[in-house]
Amino acid sequence: MAEKLDVLVRVDLEGAHVQITVQGRVTEQSVQALYVVVKRANALMRGLEMEIDLTRASVEPAALDQLRAYSESRHLPAHIDPLQADCRLSVLAPAEFLTTTGNARLAA
Repeated sequence: MAEKLDVLVRVDLEGAHVQITVQGRVTEQSVQALYVVVKRANALMRGLEMEIDLTRASVEPAALDQLRAYSESRHLPAHIDPLQADCRLSVLAPAEFLTTTGNARLAA
């Protein structure tokens, strides 16, 4: 798996939805770059539903834990977004993180 992140952002302003598809290796360090992408997408319009699709990425458990925590709190890290704007983020985890129910979505 490539160390470099490959990120594709799809924006549907009419449907108020953003999908961020990630490939590569997501680490505790590289997840910071994803937060910046999410912040920029979140600034496009209020109330956007954002989804980070990690199903094609290799993700360190600590990075996934961070993403889960921020999706549950509905805020990005303060050093990324000092104003702490509401952020409606869900995460689609890679297959190795599927729960026993088979649901990969970590938060809504």
